Amino acid sequence: MEIRDIQGAIEGILFASGEPVSAERIAAVLGIDRELVLDAAAVMRDRYEESGRGIRLVRLEDSLQLCSAPEYADYIRLALETGRAPRLTQPALEVLAVIAYFQPVTKAYIEQVRGVDCSYTIGLLHTRGLIETRGRLAAPGRPALYGTTPVFLRTFGMTSTDELPELPAIAPREDGQLTIETGAEAEE
Repeated sequence: MEIRDIQGAIEGILFASGEPVSAERIAAVLGIDRELVLDAAAVMRDRYEESGRGIRLVRLEDSLQLCSAPEYADYIRLALETGRAPRLTQPALEVLAVIAYFQPVTKAYIEQVRGVDCSYTIGLLHTRGLIETRGRLAAPGRPALYGTTPVFLRTFGMTSTDELPELPAIAPREDGQLTIETGAEAEE
């Protein structure tokens, strides 16, 4: 199979799917190596971006998806007559950050970090598809474990949670208060 045919098949599969498709599955369908699929997708991604096309090929961990180019979002929204998605509130961003950095986590852990009930916010993030249930903790009550989704990665422009910025170091002061050290202060 020639590279042009591979790229055409990948494009067709991703367009028809509308959802992320694993590179492993595409490789199996095409009868080629997974790495060849990822290499072809990387070339396609660069070509779409360089040519100013209205679509982008994005990699979400080990999956690929076609989506619209962010610079055309306003036009797309107007054409499809959809309202702008409501922004996430500060509490929602805080809950999402705890989940993203420490996943899989329980609701109790999130509430311990934040110090407030997070039931509504977890439900909201789950409804928006930014988080998902990743099983249950083997503990009394079997609490749900939460983690981020490919929608989270796509929303924040990442291919993996490994791209999250490093957390600052937190150190106790002599007066018992906590000090957040930035990267430069932590290195000194």
